[in-house]
Amino acid sequence: MLALGIMAMSFGDIQITTNDLPEGGIGNFKPQFLNIGLSYAKSFSNSIYGGITIRIISESSSDVKAQGVAFDAGIQYVTGFNEAKDNLKFGISLKNVGTPMKYSGDGLSFRGNPPVGNSYQQTIESRTEKFELPSLVNIGASYDFKPADLHRITAVASFTSNSFTYDQFGLGLEYSFKEMFSLRGGYLMEKDMNNNDNRLTALTGLNGGISIDLPLGKGGKKVGIDYSYRSTEFFDGSHGLGVRLML
Repeated sequence: MLALGIMAMSFGDIQITTNDLPEGGIGNFKPQFLNIGLSYAKSFSNSIYGGITIRIISESSSDVKAQGVAFDAGIQYVTGFNEAKDNLKFGISLKNVGTPMKYSGDGLSFRGNPPVGNSYQQTIESRTEKFELPSLVNIGASYDFKPADLHRITAVASFTSNSFTYDQFGLGLEYSFKEMFSLRGGYLMEKDMNNNDNRLTALTGLNGGISIDLPLGKGGKKVGIDYSYRSTEFFDGSHGLGVRLML
């Protein structure tokens, strides 16, 4: 399977401010994040599946930008306690392994006087330091319970090892009816998450979501609608809405 993924984030118009004009009034700038990923996945056997993603990363404003390339890779092993039920699954993935990024552009330069002995102005450029991408490793497992033919309940557990923040542990549960309607909920834990002085995340642990898959004709084509929610300390949580086309 091949897949193309695009993630674009805009932060709206932000007023330009300077030391002389701290209240703005001289225009706006608009930061933008853009990730473009090309993925390839393959079934190596009835129980082993793997995939890889190559992603181009861009973070920019009107006069400063940083670009990089990152790789994601993962493998899944499906098994069961008997041949009729492949209900136990294990997976491991590696994410955001790539080149360091560095900001550059006209926004890092300014007009000023040389520090010693000259009165004329020249363009002075600030040098920026390279920074690494936030690489992480995910390890997860799930088990399917099927109390009836049209119903499925899946229990999941995960562990995430982060490069620059605390490691995370997660537990979740999903209910599915006819593989067309799914309802899920979970809780994500990390060190000092409930300590306002030492916490490194705005997330407060609880999360949930709903998925609806609708058939398009008789050829196996489907359209899927996904909604997710993650509770946060500030604002009203983080909401996500997605649409999937399975052709």
